[in-house]
Formats: sequence, structure tokens, C-alpha cells
Amino acid sequence: MTPDGNHTTAEPPLVGRYNIDTGSSTVIFRTAHMFGLGPVRGTFAIVSGTADIAEPLAGSAVHVELDAASFTTGSKGRDGAIRSARFLDAAGHPTITYETGSITESTLTGTLTVRDVSQPVTLTIEEYAQTPKGFTARATTRIDRMAFGVKAARGMAQRHLDVELQVTFVR
Repeated sequence: MTPDGNHTTAEPPLVGRYNIDTGSSTVIFRTAHMFGLGPVRGTFAIVSGTADIAEPLAGSAVHVELDAASFTTGSKGRDGAIRSARFLDAAGHPTITYETGSITESTLTGTLTVRDVSQPVTLTIEEYAQTPKGFTARATTRIDRMAFGVKAARGMAQRHLDVELQVTFVR
């Protein structure tokens, strides 16, 4: 992003297929608990994903898979509770997926699936850079957990999560 808050523009990546480098990519989320008084920060592991870049860019597609059991905040009790059937049900629904429907230079609009519930989600591309082996991107969105059927602990756990994807794509 530029100092005035505008998104930077850069040449799109070269046409072709890119794979997510899972070792250098992650999903970070921020939310709150204790009726909004206590901040919570955590991560999910990206287990696989691809970007098929086309010309024009609108014909491109991105697919990302997260491991629901990788939910981590640093609190063993909370992490176990969130992975349980009450929240994510990681044993019954081990994969969280995101598939794009449309891509522009500044957004990815697609479908996020959590616990077999699919909802539209738009990611805003905050940063993008080409690298010798591919490209990196940072994108953000806000997720309403209730829209995905994750309704436990209403009030105690905040409804929305601010999500940031930090992803490295390589050929």
C-alpha cells in the first residue's frame, strides 16, 4: 500500500501455474474473547494451494486449503476447544477451502468453505511483489464465524475475525 492508503499496482505475475510454498505461507487472524475485552491472535497452516494466472487476469483462479486442526493461539485449552465439534469440528471437517470466482488487480472474490458451509468472501490484496521464482501476496478480509455455523460461545467469543493471508507462490 502507498503512504496515502492506496493499493500499489504492479505487473501481474507471468501466465502459468504457481504452487503455494506452504513453508513460508500462513493465515493470521485477530479477534477477541471475554466479551470483546481480550485480544486473541492466532494462525492456521496452509496445507496446499495453487494460482493459475491467465491473460487477462480476470480468467485466473486461486485455490487454497487450510488445516482446521492447525488452529493455534498459544492457549492449549482454547485451541482444543476451537478445534472441537462445538466450533470448527476439525476431526469431522479437516479442511477449510477458498476458491476464487473472480480476480482483479486489487481483489479476489470467491467462496470460503468451513464445516461444509460455503459463503462468499472477498479478499483485498494489500501487497504484491514479484520474486525470481514467482510472487508473494498479502491479502485481508473480515469473516463472520456465525455465517459458517460456528455459533458457540456467543458474546464470550467475538463474532468476527480479521484475517490476513501471507502467501508465497512459486513455479
